[in-house]
Amino acid sequence: MKVDPTLPDRLARTGGFNASACINCGSCTALCPLGMGPFPRQLFRYVLLGAREEVVRHTEEIYSCLLCKMCEDNCPAGVHIAENVRTLRTFLGREELGLATSEV
Repeated sequence: MKVDPTLPDRLARTGGFNASACINCGSCTALCPLGMGPFPRQLFRYVLLGAREEVVRHTEEIYSCLLCKMCEDNCPAGVHIAENVRTLRTFLGREELGLATSEV
């Protein structure tokens, strides 16, 4: 796996990505009405590690999120999960899907 050490900073500039606050407790995964695999805590960890390929591999899950905020409302660390997902969607749209020309 390739590591992109710039990934966390680029996402933070895009929309205030605050995944570093995640304490990896699992409340978000347990409460997700879709019961999505590594989403969101593992996904955020991939970002923090710069594992861009892993983030891209989970594009379907990122776009499938309902943004219902059940996970966010119950997060003991106050992670802005829905906003992080929106930021990931923007990143994927710009860099992976080529939906915009501005740099992230």
